[in-house]
Amino acid sequence: MRIGFIGLGNMGAAIAANLLKARHEVTVWNRSAAKARSLVDAGAVLAATPKEAAAGKAAVITMLADDSALDAVLTGETGLIAGLDKGALHISMSTIAVATAERLTEEHRSRGQRFMCAPVFGRPEAAAAGKLFIVAGGDPADIEFADPVFRAAGQRVFAVGKKPSAANLVKLCGNFMILSAIESMAEAMTLAEKGGVQKAQLLEVLTGSLFDAPVFHNYGKTLVDGRFRPAGFAAPLGLKDMRLAGQSAETLRVPMPLLGLLRNHLLQTIAVEGEDIDWSGIGLTIAKNGGL
Repeated sequence: MRIGFIGLGNMGAAIAANLLKARHEVTVWNRSAAKARSLVDAGAVLAATPKEAAAGKAAVITMLADDSALDAVLTGETGLIAGLDKGALHISMSTIAVATAERLTEEHRSRGQRFMCAPVFGRPEAAAAGKLFIVAGGDPADIEFADPVFRAAGQRVFAVGKKPSAANLVKLCGNFMILSAIESMAEAMTLAEKGGVQKAQLLEVLTGSLFDAPVFHNYGKTLVDGRFRPAGFAAPLGLKDMRLAGQSAETLRVPMPLLGLLRNHLLQTIAVEGEDIDWSGIGLTIAKNGGL
């Protein structure tokens, strides 16, 4: 398949590399062209603009940090929308607001273009291994059409309905739950450590009994090791996702008191530790608040 790929951060670059390994024809664009060098060496074509990346492609994938970054590559004379052919598919793999996904659905439809959302669960190492979990929202025919892309990038696809925005709502719910798990583990580890029980010992008991799930194993080990840099998922991005979850909660009139706590702990962590810390670095904040 001829594919355009826009956004070569940790996740995007890994997904694009796997598309090349699967023998797709991939044209890439990134705001910093230097990040495309290894992909070009592996066979990708470097586009000069998002429009060029999209032109003549069956599908174009965007994997960008936030809504504003996505809007910046979509619009204008050199934007993705200007280059995307009628009938071609834009696959947004970014974590964006539900309202943004709904707006883009209508914008693409008005131009005769197809649009779907396919955000992912998994950190950069999972992306590199092609082991992401993909949440797909959109027309079933579009999801089926994108299957070769998904098979190269992930281990399982969850189709969550015909509305592209449904996938983003699921993604925001999932990220809220991941951070909630990190929060609960960090609080429990702080309590245990102050009482003389090592964090590693607590984690062994919990993951060997009632909490035998990847989120507890993986983030639990990060908390035990204190390995918060380099960030697999930077705290400011987590803060953005909690803000977007809050927007949906307000729109749908759903009280989420825990969300406020998570957001405040992220803010405190970023203020004290810096912008480059992983979102699991809230464990440092919780430990310090507990007197450790």
